[in-house]
Amino acid sequence: MKPKDKKRLQKFRANLIRLRTEKGLSVRGLSYLCDVEYSKISKLETDDESNLNLTTLFELAKGLGVHPKELIDYEFDFLKEK
Repeated sequence: MKPKDKKRLQKFRANLIRLRTEKGLSVRGLSYLCDVEYSKISKLETDDESNLNLTTLFELAKGLGVHPKELIDYEFDFLKEK
């Protein structure tokens, strides 16, 4: 995985963890609310090499009760990154 991709995913992870803890949810609790295995959520939160797909993003957002853009709402500029 490219360094820029790792950096983007680190920001996603931070948002995921922040939103989950703000809602008072454990990893298993979030898994119960969406169609994502708790082990996948745990891996997304802790493993720098993990990645996600669009359907997982949508399911996590559903479980958190937020719009998917809240999980990826952070500063980056795709046009300037190389």
